[in-house]
Formats: sequence, structure tokens, C-alpha cells
Amino acid sequence: MSTNTGRLDGKIAIVTGAGSRGDILGNGQATAILFAQQGAKVMLVDSNQENLDRTKDHIAMEGGECLTFVGDVTESLTCKEIVKNTIDAYGALNILHNNVGIGGAGTIVDVSEEDWDRVLKVNIKSMMLMGKYAVPEMGVSGGGSIINISSISAIRPRGLTPYTVSKSGVIALTKAMAVDHAGDGIRVNCILPGPIYSSMTAPNMTPEKRRIRQQASPLKVEGTPWDVAWAAVFLASDEAKWVTGVALNVDGGVTLSGPDR
Repeated sequence: MSTNTGRLDGKIAIVTGAGSRGDILGNGQATAILFAQQGAKVMLVDSNQENLDRTKDHIAMEGGECLTFVGDVTESLTCKEIVKNTIDAYGALNILHNNVGIGGAGTIVDVSEEDWDRVLKVNIKSMMLMGKYAVPEMGVSGGGSIINISSISAIRPRGLTPYTVSKSGVIALTKAMAVDHAGDGIRVNCILPGPIYSSMTAPNMTPEKRRIRQQASPLKVEGTPWDVAWAAVFLASDEAKWVTGVALNVDGGVTLSGPDR
């Protein structure tokens, strides 16, 4: 973390998937905390209030300002209400950070239709729906920044076909939105995290798996949610005012390594 505050002063943000499942930091949680630390007022969105409260308490402890909303962002009415509540509370919307996502393993032979549909619904449709209601308000607010979370699995498949396809779709959606809404002053970019140790990945990790993942990158450093969050701060800030349609790898160089790594 850093004491360099103020990069998002005066901005209003929505962060979906902003909670944490336990004491281990989540990507969305880290992003929400940094947004608030950098001066933004943040609407925290998650499907679980207890998870949200962990983030809310952290922000409040540092003197930041935020609200919470519990709901399912795969539902249109929920997304509409999230945006409405944000506008009602803060009067504008400048940043949308779409972080909600789930995993999906197996090949097209292995995966069930139900699981396939669910992964695509959560990982892509939720971003489309949040954008549907956020974009008009961001246009009224003078433009802004949308950040979608993809994954390096989108460009480096590894036996997670439903997940890979959904995260590839996030990149395509990002580029299409960047073109569609540039006239409204809205920039749209996505982040492709590598093997981050977070509240989502921790339940499946052992010390040995963590060591292997750390050694997989040329930098030999384990990624953390703060790495993703700082990339999001840049893309949300005016420093990135000429950056749109970008798919930014935050992976320690993992995608530069051979397939045996």
C-alpha cells in the first residue's frame, strides 16, 4: 500500500465483488480499499453482507467513505438498483469496476450445460448488465472509466475451458464497449490477473502449490490483490485519460514463460 493519496479525489465508484470470504484479502476488496484511500466514494457490491462488512470496516477505519449493496449482479433489476442507489447517494458516477467472477473447470466434453451457462452468466452477463445501467449515468457525469476483470486464462488456456471462454469474452466485451462509448467520454479497459493469492484462490492452495505458482513467473514473486488494485487505480484515474480498450496483464510475466511453467 502507499501513502500517495488523492489520485481519485472527487470521483464516485462502484466496485462489484468488493467483499472478502475471510481474513485473506480479495481482489475486489483491495481495489475498493485503494479507491477509497485515493479519495473516491465507493459503492461496495457483493452477494454477502458479512463479506462486504470486512471491506466496509477497513475503509471506515482509514476514514474513507463507502456504502454497501447486497445483491446478485446477474439480475437486471439488481444492477439498475445499484446504479440508482449510487446516484441517489452521491449524485454522480465516474468509475465502474466489474470484479465478480467464478471458476469453471474441464473441457467441453466434461462440463455440463448448466455449469457452462452459469459461468458465462456470472462472468460476462453481469458486466454487460452493470454497464447497461452505468454507462448512461457516467455519460451524464461527464464520462469516466470502466474496468473489467478478465484473467490470463483468457490468453493461456489450461484445462479450464468454461472459465477461459468467459474471460476471453470479457476482453472482447471490453474492446467493444471502448468503441461504443468513447463518444460519451467513457474509457473501458480490462485487467488480466495472473496467479494471485487471494480469498478466492486460497481455499485450493497448499504451501507447495503457492511455491510452484511463485516460481512460475520470471519475477519469482507471488502476486497479491494489491497488484491488481494498483493497476485498477491507474486505469480509473485521470493519469490514464488516453488509455482505452487495453487488456493489461498483471501477472509477473507468467504469460512470457513456456507452457511447461
